[in-house]
Amino acid sequence: MEGRSVGSSPAPPPPLHPAIAPLSYLLGRWRGQGEGGFPTINSFAYGEELLFSHSGKVASLISLCVLLFLDLISLEQPVIAYSQKTWKLASGEPMHAESGYWRPKPDGSIEVVIAQSTGLVEVQKGTYDAENKIVTLQSELVGNASKVKEITRVFEVVNGELSYVVQMATVITNLQPHLKALLKKV
Repeated sequence: MEGRSVGSSPAPPPPLHPAIAPLSYLLGRWRGQGEGGFPTINSFAYGEELLFSHSGKVASLISLCVLLFLDLISLEQPVIAYSQKTWKLASGEPMHAESGYWRPKPDGSIEVVIAQSTGLVEVQKGTYDAENKIVTLQSELVGNASKVKEITRVFEVVNGELSYVVQMATVITNLQPHLKALLKKV
């Protein structure tokens, strides 16, 4: 069997690609709690875990094909892998999950693809401010959604805590807050 032996320390992380370096503060596992609501649903609280990671390379072959098809990535562009899961605080029962890829560009712009467990897919573009540790995203496309027409996301790290706000617009509502959470790196 190739690889590390049982009982050895974990392999060191891969070298950080320069294109990912401005968002390196996001890399790692974050856990915390959030709350959600919308005019068409009851308010709720949830536990959450986010994972931002990189391999030093581009995305998996299947994801790479999707990203190439959507013209969101070239073969030389590294990405940050993103995954998220939530659960009911009282029972631990799973609620929602999503995953995707973030591609920061040297000019401070960023492109993001997210697939949700509900079947909804988001293609987002936005900006990042590495100095102030803020990422702002605006949907370019919300696919496979009969009611959702727009989604925005703002992520910010302050004093070592990651917060975010997700806003949503539907065919019957204007853009308004839907989710917010506060997470700590674990």
